[in-house]
Amino acid sequence: MRLIQYLEEGQPRAALVESDDAVRPIRLAGGTYALARLAIASRQSLSAVIDVRLDDDLIDYQQLIDERRLLPPLTHDDPAHCLVTGTGLTHLGSADTRASMHAQADESELTDSMRMFKLGVEGGKPTAGAAGAQPEWFYKGDGDCVVAPEAPMPVPAFAEDAGEEPELAGLYVIGDDGRPWRVGYAIGNEFSDHVTERFNYLWLAHSKLRHCSFGPELLIGELPEHLEGTSRIVRDGETLWEKPFLTGEANMAHSVANLEHHHFKYAGFRRPGDVHVHFFGTATLSFADGVQTRDGDRFEIALPAFGRTLRNPLAFEADAADATVQSL
Repeated sequence: MRLIQYLEEGQPRAALVESDDAVRPIRLAGGTYALARLAIASRQSLSAVIDVRLDDDLIDYQQLIDERRLLPPLTHDDPAHCLVTGTGLTHLGSADTRASMHAQADESELTDSMRMFKLGVEGGKPTAGAAGAQPEWFYKGDGDCVVAPEAPMPVPAFAEDAGEEPELAGLYVIGDDGRPWRVGYAIGNEFSDHVTERFNYLWLAHSKLRHCSFGPELLIGELPEHLEGTSRIVRDGETLWEKPFLTGEANMAHSVANLEHHHFKYAGFRRPGDVHVHFFGTATLSFADGVQTRDGDRFEIALPAFGRTLRNPLAFEADAADATVQSL
């Protein structure tokens, strides 16, 4: 089961994806967030809450896109109550060979990044109920940093780079008792400044304070173990760069449960009513292949199991905002 969110008379509305061409509205005000809150309160599955509220009529999917009414598949009315975070060094990918070499090297010879990766390989998938290795963690922003699918991705004037990161994202709502509930998964473009990060790893925090996008569809239920997708950059109507990427737990050093544990173990991340968007990492970047993006380039991240492709054009900002602090 897959859902989208769209605008109807200025308010979010959720719909079930029936096909590549049509969606079926769900009769409940407040969109996906309201569905999740109702499922939590009534102790029902999300699918059960949806099944009895499906509309009889279908809506043209492409028309919603053309009319710029498509939203991220989970939002909060107050952006300050949506926390966007992520984890890195979680996927195997091309790091397999390096990991096998470093595993036999003296611990003092490893970089901090490789030590972190090695910890995940050795302890990122603990037995059920146990806590495994702690992953790298970063903060991206609140709900104001989220860009809707098909909408332009802003690049601040001070940025050194504007690079895609094709990832899975977990989408969550916190219940009234402080328990996190996973609503589902979506394709994400975590989007980072890799030049800033490369200059000094302690600038990772700066490199992540950028916009991001996820969706357009929300996958409800179990996550497939193995997922194959394609990430590409389109410039002036032509594919500039394209590469496959792998995700799902079969291609990860950490289990999703372990990544979730080390995020939600903090009481501040279990505030009732909040929405969380948590990116799970990637092993594929155009930056690693020497690509430099520019204004108007379009990111396209496709993962067939998640329905429609996530697409966002880049919009470089010419002027930096005045961040001068004034004394009161």
